[in-house]
Amino acid sequence: MPETAHHQPDQAAEGGAGCIDVLAPPPGADPGDCLYVALHLHGRASLRRDGASTVLEPGDLLIGTTPHPMGLLSDPDCRMVRFRVPCFYLGVRHGDVRRTGGLLARGDEGIGSLASQFLRTLAARPRTHDARLGNHLARSVSDIVAVLVAELLEREDPDHPTAAAGILARIRDHIEENLADPDLSPESIARSQHISVRYLHKLFQQDGTTVGQWVRGRRLDACRRELERPSRRQTSVSAVAHRWGFVSHSHFSRAFREAYGVSPREWQAHAARADARQRTS
Repeated sequence: MPETAHHQPDQAAEGGAGCIDVLAPPPGADPGDCLYVALHLHGRASLRRDGASTVLEPGDLLIGTTPHPMGLLSDPDCRMVRFRVPCFYLGVRHGDVRRTGGLLARGDEGIGSLASQFLRTLAARPRTHDARLGNHLARSVSDIVAVLVAELLEREDPDHPTAAAGILARIRDHIEENLADPDLSPESIARSQHISVRYLHKLFQQDGTTVGQWVRGRRLDACRRELERPSRRQTSVSAVAHRWGFVSHSHFSRAFREAYGVSPREWQAHAARADARQRTS
């Protein structure tokens, strides 16, 4: 298997403990609020957890809150490349992963296979390649890792009711498809799934949030992504907010700052500066 750890991508830089930073923490974020992803390249390694050992295969991924996962045993010939991703971009809480003691994803199946391939490509990408493509690749990697972590966390919860999880997944799909509709409400969501508003609230309550918080969070994330796109630099913050269902500009600005620690304009300026640095690097 080719050695890739000595290369680093355009967007990524060598972070602490020899890790590749997939994306830099956004302004206002805690630099320590990150997850670490270890990609096993070659050599013998195993993960001991709950009294049992799992042999790692090339391409497998270990995800945790520290660069070196607890319970990892490896021979001197073992080679791994480690990545660091701010939880901000993953949409997960640091504590959720810490409580599990770490996550293991097989690199030859499902989303784990896709994440493994993208991470391998990111690690092997020389800095001399096009910076804009490197930036798109890094963001794609963070999106795929976000999906993978969410899937693994759900799998780790043995008490998660399967039927309710299926209904909740359909509800979230419906919300995602209708985020731009300013009339999206608990009542309209419940009608679309043929359930009561009371049961809708109960499903989200069991998941540790509320319907309103979930919708607002998804809308804010959509706005954040649009504001950072170079093609949207000339678009006003108000237009972006309105496109994603926010009726009040002042309410949107307050919610954005509460969620991300910066104003929408500050975030837009931060993304523009990051792109400018890449073009001149």
